[in-house]
Amino acid sequence: MKIVVLGAGALGAYFGGRWQEAGHEVVNLVRDGRAEQIQKHGLQLHSEMGDYLVPEPKIATSPEEIEDPDLVFLAVKGYHLHGTIDWLKNLVEKGAKVFPVLNGMEHISILREELGEEAVIGGLSYIIATLDEKGHVVHTSQFHDLVFGPLHPSQQQICEELALACNQANLNGTLSPNILEEMWRKYMFISSFSGITTAVNQTIGEVRSYPQTFRIAERILEEMRQLANAHQVNLTEEDVATAFERLRGLDHEMTSSMHQDRRKGLPLEVEHLHGGALRLGSEVDLAMPYTETIHAMIKPYEAYQA
Repeated sequence: MKIVVLGAGALGAYFGGRWQEAGHEVVNLVRDGRAEQIQKHGLQLHSEMGDYLVPEPKIATSPEEIEDPDLVFLAVKGYHLHGTIDWLKNLVEKGAKVFPVLNGMEHISILREELGEEAVIGGLSYIIATLDEKGHVVHTSQFHDLVFGPLHPSQQQICEELALACNQANLNGTLSPNILEEMWRKYMFISSFSGITTAVNQTIGEVRSYPQTFRIAERILEEMRQLANAHQVNLTEEDVATAFERLRGLDHEMTSSMHQDRRKGLPLEVEHLHGGALRLGSEVDLAMPYTETIHAMIKPYEAYQA
């Protein structure tokens, strides 16, 4: 496959590197600053699942430089979504389907409206990774999972091709027949995990050591289940229990990417993630007091610069 990674941060560069390692053609479509960093320092994956030095990473700074793309792996932060639309339109016109792995759900309706329903497949990722000072990927978890599936019947073939590409690569890829449910499960989990660790500025292990604090994480999971149900997606009490057990089982020092961004003084995705949940809640008259509180606690750090 010819895969365009739009947003070669930690997540995009990691999965793009794994696909290139498996023999697929990968083009990193990036802004000038990231392009210069990759040209200067190269691209490397430092991972518990195996290191990889990307040989001569391909870089583009405009979609005009890219011909015959099969897939765009959209791995930008939520606050950068609108800035990618024109580039995505260009690539979709050239035949590409878009595989977004943004957190949340609001981006799906935005992308489908802008690009057409047939252009956007459903997807999500589970990985904890960050960039070091050279812009190399530091993958700090033993999971590196992609889940994807068609949101339109015409997308079955590209999803099967993507499943094969993932099969060939050093990552876990799953083609799901119920991708909307999978996306909502991820949204439920990440809202809780990101929310509680960022709001209290502590790792998940520290959060767990205070039962009163950890209970808030469980309440957020429950609110997100109710939100999914109100939007006709069948998440269950068992899904909540499974997600809570997953939080309970994470390593003491593990934390969310949003909390890592707060520590670094970087902008935060709180409006895309928790703000989006509150907007989806207001559409169906659902009160979400725990999510609202976490959103309000994180908001002062949203555009923080160290």
